[in-house]
Amino acid sequence: MKALDTNILVRFLVRDDQEQAERVFRLFKAAEADKTLFFISIPVILELIWVLDSVYGIARHDILNAIEELLLLPILSFDGQPAVRRFIAEARNNNLNLSDLLIACDAVLSGCDKVLTFDKKAAKSSLFILLEK
Repeated sequence: MKALDTNILVRFLVRDDQEQAERVFRLFKAAEADKTLFFISIPVILELIWVLDSVYGIARHDILNAIEELLLLPILSFDGQPAVRRFIAEARNNNLNLSDLLIACDAVLSGCDKVLTFDKKAAKSSLFILLEK
């Protein structure tokens, strides 16, 4: 199995470079025909969130929809898929930073009780505990 870098997913979703987007589309079509899987790591999802928000100014709900649609592609195998699914569900019900929320969902579903943080906004979520003086 080969892993995908964030820029592959960005080209697929944003199509800002038509030539590269076509290459990704052909790659995905071939993988579908050959029943090949590509691995998507949690760091790639974190970077994807950052790029879509910071570079392209894509709205939160559209970022969540895009990640949810990627989860439906049979050629993509996600690291921590239950955490990614929980992240999407949680993110639709609050306004916490998406990256913080994905980190917390991954930690909790990996067996941690909570995530310690200095971030007061994040600490409003039951997934976090504010580390105070």
